Amino acid sequence: MKIVQYYSHLNGFEFIKYHKPHVWDELESVINDVDAEKCRTKSSGEARKAGKTLYSPVDMNKEFLSLFGERGWSERRVTNWLAEDVTLLRHIMTLEPKDQKEMIEAKGLEPLMTYNQTDFVKDRVAVEIQFGKYSFVAHDLFVKHMSFFIADDIDVGIEVVPMKSMEREMSSGVPYYERDLFNLMRQGRGIPAVPIILVGVAP
Repeated sequence: MKIVQYYSHLNGFEFIKYHKPHVWDELESVINDVDAEKCRTKSSGEARKAGKTLYSPVDMNKEFLSLFGERGWSERRVTNWLAEDVTLLRHIMTLEPKDQKEMIEAKGLEPLMTYNQTDFVKDRVAVEIQFGKYSFVAHDLFVKHMSFFIADDIDVGIEVVPMKSMEREMSSGVPYYERDLFNLMRQGRGIPAVPIILVGVAP
């Protein structure tokens, strides 16, 4: 697999190439080592793709998990406790999970647990591999990367999606670079307020 295109939002690429060039080198190395044809294992059940064998997101994700893991990248997960009280949420948002829960219970409210997770983090850079549903890309950009950036856990978020040429060989509903590029650009130059690199890949 290879990187075909990338888009630098808020100078995400420039930051990485200047401050952490080894991170971009590792990303390219991982993507180059993914054998997409080995992951063409999914039998299509769709009428318009009947009889075709498609790229499997599950198999590709396994490849990325193994290859990033070999290079020391790991998942990052942050737990939070929630309640419906807006004033309370503002007050506890930056506290440790244990303290969040205790303060919610002290107000007689039910604490609701949630978490934010990103696939791969190393040297303050987060990478999301998104071969799932196209709606997940917006969640990655505006929730995952944004929250880790605001919490000062990362400096840049990288979102990896297939190019349209690859998406045609996958099940319906998968994201593709050209659409996500348009969606990102039409938000304006400053939204989301986190440096992002949108990466389009293909076999």
